[in-house]
Amino acid sequence: MRIEGSVALVTGANRGLGKAFTEALLAAGAAKVYAAVRDPASITDARLVPVPLDVTSPTQIKAASRACPDVTLLINNAGIMLLSPVLAEGAEEALRQEMETNVYGPLALARAFAPILAHNGGGALVNMLSVVSWFTNPFNATYCASKHAALAVTDALRIQLYAQGTQVCGVYAGFIDTSMAAKVGEAKASPRQIAVRVLEGVQAGETHILADAAARDISAALQAGPHALEAAMQHDWDQGASPWSI
Repeated sequence: MRIEGSVALVTGANRGLGKAFTEALLAAGAAKVYAAVRDPASITDARLVPVPLDVTSPTQIKAASRACPDVTLLINNAGIMLLSPVLAEGAEEALRQEMETNVYGPLALARAFAPILAHNGGGALVNMLSVVSWFTNPFNATYCASKHAALAVTDALRIQLYAQGTQVCGVYAGFIDTSMAAKVGEAKASPRQIAVRVLEGVQAGETHILADAAARDISAALQAGPHALEAAMQHDWDQGASPWSI
């Protein structure tokens, strides 16, 4: 689909990657950009249309779908990462929270907006995933589990929404220079770089968008040997390496 003239809704739009998405959409000629955030007062760009939305709230998701009937591009960007190993104290609660925001939220939004996208010609649905959709970092295992689940949901949506002409895109990236990765000492892609690459991928009809060098490198490594990264993770865990090793 074309970004120029589109009507987009971006979740988690007030900072980091979400804000970069809104800026890239406007620069690419989107006709309208809904900035979906918990606090609409946090949206100060007059070119954006603030929409109150907590992606874990069914009531607010329903209200957003009613308030935004002209959407042709849904970008599920909002997410949380709680840095929990799977056997850590509180891991169950961390996993519940990450699943609510990273899986159930995007799924509920897809269900709410799929009929709207169909009515408006099909459009596109973009889910921000991660390279850890493909492997598990034991230092951050609950987040990885949520992204594995989000990948499965994204693939299922692609199959179910094909007939209505909706392009469903999964986006894979490594570390991005946002508050979520503030503790990361590794190389990070800029939010603007990721946003621009994603919109290019959407326009090109891609359904699996490798948004940075890390995604391309890890994808290639997995093709070479599906258990190579698992072995690397085991080594790092045994050696007590940085929780941000990939």
